[in-house]
Amino acid sequence: MSTSTTDKWISRPRPNPRARLRLFCIAHAGGGASAFRGWADVLPPEVEVCLVQLPGRENRLSEKPFDRLDPLVAALADAVRPWLDLPWALFGHSNGALIGFELARALRARGLSGPRHLFASGRRAPDVPAQDPPIGHLPDDEFLADLMELGGMPRELLEHRELVQMLLPVLRADVALHETYEFGDEAPLDCPITAYGGVADAKASREAIEAWGRHTRGPFVVRMFPGGHFFHQADREAFLRVFSADLHDVLHAL
Repeated sequence: MSTSTTDKWISRPRPNPRARLRLFCIAHAGGGASAFRGWADVLPPEVEVCLVQLPGRENRLSEKPFDRLDPLVAALADAVRPWLDLPWALFGHSNGALIGFELARALRARGLSGPRHLFASGRRAPDVPAQDPPIGHLPDDEFLADLMELGGMPRELLEHRELVQMLLPVLRADVALHETYEFGDEAPLDCPITAYGGVADAKASREAIEAWGRHTRGPFVVRMFPGGHFFHQADREAFLRVFSADLHDVLHAL
């Protein structure tokens, strides 16, 4: 099943021939597969964790990152297709939630099996407009300062100029993904959606998180956690306990 092309996009920390569900995980802006390090060790053993690695980061650092969502989703749809022989679900945080949502719609348009569940974390619903002005045009220091306010990057990073210059292209590309995104009205997804949010997240209010409910014909649940935009990292153990329980519910419904 595996090919060199899909290997670039999808890594499986614990390949599991007895898995009942595949879980594709897509990271936040600037993030890569390492954002989910250790998840496969603590999530239900019937779940095979599949980490999505987008171009421009970590082991794909030399590749040009996508700065528009449509071509990215088309390429990702090609990459995940060989892995859809099992029931599957999607988890995406921030930018990853938007990518996951559009991936589910793209696969539906191709007549392929849809996800059994979409877990959208740390992002307003796709049809909710941004409340903050765009930052993609800002000079590097101001651009990075805005991102650091979210809590996902340490301010000490600015002291390492070579590393900053290495990270800037993918950060700017990922920001361009959501700043140029235009929501297209389509039928809601058939799968249930669970939306996670941080009560102190300035980028995704509870109201904006609850708006995900418009995008499913199935059950919808909102779970709010203490913390800001990276609430799932601030108390990783507590978040993964809740997420594991939600995955058990998905497995029970198979």
